[in-house]
Order: sequence, then structure tokens, then C-alpha cells
Amino acid sequence: MGFAKDFVWGAATSSYQIEGAAQEDGKGQHVWDVFVKEPGHIAEGHTGDRACDHYHLFREDIKLMKEMGLMAYRFSIDWSRILPEGVGRVNEKGIAFYSELIDTLLQHGIEPYITLYHWELPYALHQRGGWMNPQMVEWFGEYAKLVAERFSDRVKYFFTLNEPQCFVGLGFLTGEHAPGIKAPLKDTFAMAHHVLKAHGRAVQMLRQYGKQDLVIGYAPTGSMCYPETEREEDVEAARQMIFSMSQEDRNWTWNVAWWSDPILLGHYPEKEFACYEKYLPKITDDDMKLIAEPIDIYGQNIYNGRCIRMGKDGKPEEVPRYVGFPRTAINWPVTPECLYWGPKFLYERYKKPIYITENGLSCHDVVSLDKKVHDPNRIDFLARYLHELKRAAEEVDLRGYFHWSLMDNFEWAKGYTERFGLIYVDYRTQERIFKDSAYWYRDVIRKNGEDL
Repeated sequence: MGFAKDFVWGAATSSYQIEGAAQEDGKGQHVWDVFVKEPGHIAEGHTGDRACDHYHLFREDIKLMKEMGLMAYRFSIDWSRILPEGVGRVNEKGIAFYSELIDTLLQHGIEPYITLYHWELPYALHQRGGWMNPQMVEWFGEYAKLVAERFSDRVKYFFTLNEPQCFVGLGFLTGEHAPGIKAPLKDTFAMAHHVLKAHGRAVQMLRQYGKQDLVIGYAPTGSMCYPETEREEDVEAARQMIFSMSQEDRNWTWNVAWWSDPILLGHYPEKEFACYEKYLPKITDDDMKLIAEPIDIYGQNIYNGRCIRMGKDGKPEEVPRYVGFPRTAINWPVTPECLYWGPKFLYERYKKPIYITENGLSCHDVVSLDKKVHDPNRIDFLARYLHELKRAAEEVDLRGYFHWSLMDNFEWAKGYTERFGLIYVDYRTQERIFKDSAYWYRDVIRKNGEDL
């Protein structure tokens, strides 16, 4: 037992985090291009203008993917690179870049998985209201149509949106991410509804204009929950908690159910809907039908989780972390259990084949005196997490795992101060160095995780 014979081992990136070439070949601006230029937004004043220069180095990067043994590569398309104004005029140079990227992946036997939206909202659309504008549903649909027309002859796998919890919550609620707005709750709930409708519209357009039968999914995130013990009541407490919502209104986006129930169950979570009804826009049956447009696979980005038990009062409660609890360089807790219980609870509720679309950690990686990058803590982390994922694979329909990230990159508001990659990037020279974890992961792939 263990991972299925056709289990997909891959790695993931996103366009702005690695591509660079921010002002080249007719690319339009997106909200991050603008946001990073204002003082105080990004650690040490960093920008993604050059990033890993993947726009020019993608052929070499794909050779490294091949060397690592990757079976699949999940990347995002920069909407503003192929539609500089977000709609209308097509930038053929942008299309050519992604087309050659796809062809090169296929030549090396690596399956491309496209994410349509990993937070790069064209600035021209932001100026027209962005996610606040109901027209975003059709704008996103037009973009999805173009992607289907140009790439779906060679690409079979698509994810519509990456982490709406973050691009709405951090972009418009806390203002930590682009475009840096602290909007009223009412506006954020309206945006969330437009986001979900845009997802549905993209699914329709991909199906309508796809050149082959496509496999379409969605890649949200959220905190997983795992039980303190395997007693029935603790398991039930964790199950209830994973699909509950934050009690803090200014953190309402950080949850699973609000973003996934409508897509997969056809309705918003009832208790929470009643709680937030005063903030909600008018929601019609047609809206919900569009949002619930059938998808084939369910992606989930999972990094950590919370330990839950059933309290004496019969309500779930979080178990406090002990003093000195293990943490990654970015200060996220190390909780391998989330990669067993997360997929288990998600599959039980949504009954869709699951991909782990992101998982990994930031480490304090350095080039050592022997000119190598030794990252035993990343190997240990992945061994623990993937061991739990292997347990899950024996119980649920688990299709694949994408490590975040293929290479060190621009980590949003953290700039280049965090390193998540299997490949080390020297940003001064653009030199790439395999970390020890890249070789370790290559062995995991070769053996399909049998030694985990």
C-alpha cells in the first residue's frame, strides 16, 4: 500500500514570484508591479522586477526539473503578460513565452499544470474596480477563454484560482498584500462572491473552448485541523473546527468552508451565512449554479494545522502549543499531522480527488564552504509530512503532490528574505544550486515514496 502507481510528484511556482521581465515584451502592469514600488510594503524594499529571471532562463530551469525527476510542474500565467489591459488586445509575445514554456516541459516529459490566477490582477482592471466590479466575472471568463484557445491543445490540467483566502484577505482586508487596501467587510464579501462566480465562469469557458477533455480544479488554502487523540470525540471536534470560520471579522477570509462549500456543495455554509448575512450582496440561484459548475479535482495548499480536542463543554477547542514548539524560518508551526487529517476531512466532505497543490517550508539556507546547500531541516520536515500524506493516500483518492517551491523566489511581502525552494537561487548572479533536499526529493519520486 501507499501512493498509487500513477501518483504525480511535482513542484510549483507562480509567475510574479519567479519570472522577472516585469517591463519586457509588452507585458501590462498588475497590482503587484505597482504595490512593490511604494515604500514600506515589502521587506528591504525588494521587488519582483527581476526575481529569478525565469522569463529568460526557463529552458535551463526545465532541465533542472528533469534532473530532479519531476513528473509535473504547476505554474501560473501572468494575466497581464498575455492581456496587458486585462481584456481586449492580446500580447502575442506573452503568449509565445508560455507556449514555448509548455512545449519545453513536454519535450522533457514533464506534465504542465496551469494556474490561471495566482494574484496578478491586471492594474487596468483594478482601476475599473477589480474584484469589486461584477464585470470581473466576464473579464476572467474572457481570459480563461484565451488560455483555453491557445494552450489547451497541449495542456490538460488547469486550476482556476490560487488561495482566494489570501488575495482577498491579505489584499483587501488587512492590506498586507497588493493592492494594500483595508476595505469594509461588506466590500470583501461582495468581492468573495465575484471571485467564486469568476471561478465558475472560467470553468465554463475552459470546457467550452478546450481543445481536449480537460481536468479542471481549484486551489484554495486554509488552516487544517487534526485531533489531539484518535478518540471519536476529538476526531469529531477537529472535523467541526476545520470547516468553521474565524470569530474575528477582520480575519473572516481565513477558512475552508466559505470558499469550498459553494463550489463543491452548491451553497454557502448555513450557520456562517446567517451570521454574515447583513454584509452579503444579493445572491441568486443562478449565481450559485454558476459557482457550482462541476470540477474534476480539488487542490489544497497545506502548510500547517491546529491541534483540536473536544472540550468539557462539548465544544471543540484548540490545544495550546507547548513552549518551544517547532517552527520554520518564517515562524510557521511544524505540524505533519495536517497532511493526513486535512486530505481525509476534505475528501470526506467534498468527495473529489485531491492534489496537494502546495506544501513546503522556508529555511535559513546558505551556500556552505563546500559550495553546496545543506538543508537537513527541510528533508526532515518533508519526511515527516510526506509520511503522513502516505497514510492519507491509503484512505482517500489522492492524485498528486506539488512541493512549494521549485526554487527560492520573491516571497510577496517578505521579498527575498525567505527561501522555500528545493533549488537555491543566488539573486546576484542567478546561479541555481540543488539543495540536498532536491536530491532527496528525486529519490522519493524514483521510489514513489515507498521508503517514507
